[in-house]
Formats: sequence, structure tokens, C-alpha cells
Amino acid sequence: QIQKWKCFLYCNGLMDHVYVCQNMSSCSSWYKTPTHFSGTVDAFVKITRNEGLRSLWSGLPPTLVMAVPATVIYFTCYDQLRDFLRYSMGYQGDHIPLIAGGLARLGAVSVISPLELVRTKMQSRKLPYSELMVCIRSAVAQDGWLSLWRGWGPTVLRDVPFSALYWFNYELVKAQLCERYRAPQTSFTISFTAGAVSGAIAAILTLPFDVVKTRKQIQLGEMALGAISAKNPSSTWNMMRNIWIDMGYRGLFAGFLPRVIKVAPACAVMISTYEFGKTFFQERNLNQARCGL
Repeated sequence: QIQKWKCFLYCNGLMDHVYVCQNMSSCSSWYKTPTHFSGTVDAFVKITRNEGLRSLWSGLPPTLVMAVPATVIYFTCYDQLRDFLRYSMGYQGDHIPLIAGGLARLGAVSVISPLELVRTKMQSRKLPYSELMVCIRSAVAQDGWLSLWRGWGPTVLRDVPFSALYWFNYELVKAQLCERYRAPQTSFTISFTAGAVSGAIAAILTLPFDVVKTRKQIQLGEMALGAISAKNPSSTWNMMRNIWIDMGYRGLFAGFLPRVIKVAPACAVMISTYEFGKTFFQERNLNQARCGL
């Protein structure tokens, strides 16, 4: 008997998530069947007109469940690795942000990947979060421990180069803007601009891996639903080769404009907010230390 379940990919500027709906009941409160869109602007207009302005933020709570811990791990690891390489190891040069950014994303992806897969399985079986350990044991018993990291490969191939390029360009653009405007300290505007520019560049250069990652996530969702066999999933390179054969290079760069429009503002808001918060708490801790003396 074929169950009338559906899986679909929900994307924001930071992370992508596979959602599983049984008869559309588990997500009917915030997901509606999409209409045909001719472009990005057309999508904004039709969604706002048909579903209201608030629908543009649909799916925010489940996204935050994964995005918050991933972002905390990611930024903390980057700062610690960058400072360790510069001050403890004594390395200097523009390659430091590139190395630290790539390693930080690798760590974050490795930690979050099992949680994402378990969450997808929980959705497919409609299990509450109180039965999280039961779901983990079931997945391990069925396919082994390594099954918790299924989909890790294409995620790393996309996110690690993106992160390395992003931090490399961000530190470069930020330093140039500070020098041009003679700013002794990075301002919110400088961080926002540098984040948007570096995010757009990284998004364009890693777009082929994003296309493959999207197809891989949809395939994993179908495995969770039992729609396809989990024994022989397509590899990342096979998917990329098939896309090239079917659609050429245009297929690997599908969704170019939406991805840049999505990623650039998200990276700008993310890094500028982080830099502002870091500066705020550094000054606050410094003032408290002075008052204590």
C-alpha cells in the first residue's frame, strides 16, 4: 500500500531542511500547495497576495531548531580556530580565515547532520521529541551508526567550500572598507556590506554543489517515506554527471538568482548581528572589569 505522504525541501539563507508530511497534516498549519511562479519577484507578489505577508516567514520555528545550534557551533569554532592559528600557532596571511572557516563548517555539519536525519525520520513516523532516543536506536539498529551521517558528503562538498570562500572574502572586504573609511573598528554597516558581498561571491561559486545537495536531500526524504530503496542511493558525482548530461552547465547553475538573493542578505544580517553582539558584550565585560577594579 502506497502511503499518501509527501516530502519537500524548505530553504532559507542559512540552512536547508527536508520536511515530511503525512496527508499534509503535520505541516498544513504553515505550508500550502505552491502555485506556479515565473520568477523571484513574481513569487514574492503571489505568495504575499494569496497567503499574506506572514507566510513569507512560514516554517520559522522548525528551522530555528536546527539553525540556532548549528550557528552557535559554527561561529564559536571559527573565532577560536582563527585566533588559535594566528596567535597560538603564529601563522599569518589571508589564508587563515579560509582554513578556519572551512574547518568550522566541517565541525558544525558533522554535529548537526545526524540530528537532521533523525528529525526527518521522526517526522515520517510522527514521533514526538520525547521518543528521540527510541528513534536513534531504531536507525542505528537498522542501518548502523554511519547511517546517521547519510547525506553528510554532499553537505560538506557544498558548505565547506562556501564557508571557506565566505570568510576569506569577508575578512578581505572588511579590511579594505575599514581602511577606505578610516574606521578604527568594524561598524555595523561595514560588516553588513562585507557580509553581503562575500556571501554573494561564495553562493555563485558553490552553486553546482547546492543543486546536487538539494536533489540529495529530496532523495533522502523519499527514502524516509519508503518511496525509493535506500540500498543504492546516487552518489554526489553521479548526480552531478547526470545533471550535466541532461541539462548541461545550465542545470548545475539552476536557481542562480534566487540563491544569490537568498544567501547574500542572510549572510549580511547574520555576520553584522554577530559582530555587533560580540562588540557589545566585549565592551560590557570591559566596563564591568574596570568597575570591579
